Amino acid sequence: MHVAVAGNIGAGKTTLTKLLSKHYKWEAQLEDVVDNPYLDDFYNQMERWSFNLQVYFLNSRFSQVLQIRQSGKSIIQDRTIYEDAHIFAPNLHAMGLMTNRDFENYSSLFELMESLVKGPDLLIYLRSSIPNLVKQIHKRGRDYENSISIDYLSRLNERYEAWVHGYNKGKMVIIDVDNLDFVDNPEDLGQVINTIDAEIHGLF
Repeated sequence: MHVAVAGNIGAGKTTLTKLLSKHYKWEAQLEDVVDNPYLDDFYNQMERWSFNLQVYFLNSRFSQVLQIRQSGKSIIQDRTIYEDAHIFAPNLHAMGLMTNRDFENYSSLFELMESLVKGPDLLIYLRSSIPNLVKQIHKRGRDYENSISIDYLSRLNERYEAWVHGYNKGKMVIIDVDNLDFVDNPEDLGQVINTIDAEIHGLF
């Protein structure tokens, strides 16, 4: 089974992926932020590095999806291949941080990859307000994220909501994370698990 966790920067995807991996004994596929050779450069000079970063993410996630399907294991994935193509890349293009030429090149590459993979069996979307995202980003204190603007996060949030509204790749649950603390409050995590259980049982 392939489960994926989606959501804006700071929504709690990695944390929830790890907690659910432990609970369900699923293998976790985490986003490559530590070894990503473009992230620092991108946040310092978005226009110069946007295409390189997006192609890196696309390549990384395409590899993950192929591995997931070939492994035959139950895997939970931190962020999907769709978010890059429907949210991050179009946002950079719309903000004038990715040229038309690069965006068209990127989009055709994504379409080719998308034709070769299937969507996850279950998508978990973490919905969050901007103040909550800002609070979480500051709390984890990654240097390269200090320069992320509220405008940038807001644009991403709008695109996430539009994407989720039209999502048709499979089953989806939406979890509002503003008033949930699944790290320190076991009841909150239990609530999330109950919601997921109900969907998983509907898959079989």
